[in-house]
Amino acid sequence: MEIIINQGVSMAYTTNPKLPKLRAKACQMVQEGKTVSEVARHFGFSKGAVSKWLKRYPEGGASEIPTKSSRPKSHPRSLKTEIIESIVSKRLKRGRCAEYIHKELSIEGIKVSASSVKRILYRRNLINRKKYRYQIIPVHRPEVAYSGDLVQIDTIHLIGEKGRRLYIYTLLDVYSRWAYALASYAANNRMSLEFIRKARVKIPFKIRMLQSDNGSEFSRNFSQRIRLAHRHSRVRRPNDNAHLERFNRTLKEELLYRLPKDVRAINKALPKYLKHYNEERFHFGLDFLTPIQKCFQAID
Repeated sequence: MEIIINQGVSMAYTTNPKLPKLRAKACQMVQEGKTVSEVARHFGFSKGAVSKWLKRYPEGGASEIPTKSSRPKSHPRSLKTEIIESIVSKRLKRGRCAEYIHKELSIEGIKVSASSVKRILYRRNLINRKKYRYQIIPVHRPEVAYSGDLVQIDTIHLIGEKGRRLYIYTLLDVYSRWAYALASYAANNRMSLEFIRKARVKIPFKIRMLQSDNGSEFSRNFSQRIRLAHRHSRVRRPNDNAHLERFNRTLKEELLYRLPKDVRAINKALPKYLKHYNEERFHFGLDFLTPIQKCFQAID
C-alpha cells in the first residue's frame, strides 16, 4: 500500500470557503470582550475549537485564519523513499511500462504491488491514464431530406419487479417520426443487433444512417456488425438525439407508466400503441400528419 502524496496537494478537512473569515471574526469578538463560551455558542462551535483558533490568531489581527491541511504526515505502510526512487529511475532510464518495472523489482527481491508502481508513475506524471478504451471516429451528421436519412436509436432504463432492470429499445426516423420499440431484460451488442433486425422488418423505408449515444450496447463491435452507416452522438449531449428523447418521454407518459414493469406485458402492449403512434396520432411537427403519411408523402 502506497500513500505518498505529492507536495503542494491540499487535503483540507473542510471545503467551506467562508470558514477562514468566520474563525477570524470569532477571535475578534473574543478580543473585543466576549467570552469564549459566548462566541462558541454564537457560531455553533465548541469552546475547544474557538480556543485553538485564538492560539493561531496573530497579535496584529487578521481577516482570515486559513484551513490547515488534513494530509497525514506519515503512514506505517507507506513505501520507502528508496523504493519510490528506484521505480522512478527505472522508468526514466528504460522508459518501460509499470508491469515491466514491477517484474524487475520482484527479481531484485523488492516486494511492491503492481498497482503501487502504476500509482507512483502516475503521480510523478510519468504515465497517463486512458479515459476511453478506444477513440470513436466522428461521422458527419447528414442532412435530413427523406425517410431513413437519419434514424436514431436509444434505450430507456427501468427498474422492474423485484428490483430487476429492464430496458426499452426505441428507434425513430427523424424525417417522418416513424417509431419502433421493444422491451428486453438485457442491453448489449447482441440484443441491439437483434432489435435492429426486427425493426428493419417493420420499417417502411431503408435506413441510410443510424445514430446512437455512446452506451456500451452501441459500442465499436455493434458498429462493425450492424452493416449500416453508424454514427455516435457527442458525449453528454442528449440534444443530439432530441427527437428520440421526446419520443421516449411520450412513450413513458402514454404507455409505460400505466403498465406493470414486466417485459412480457410491455411487449404485448407495444404493437397496438405503435400502430396508433405511427398511423393514427397526428404530430404538430409534421403539420398534423401521421408518421406513415409523412413516409408516403416523401415517396410520392
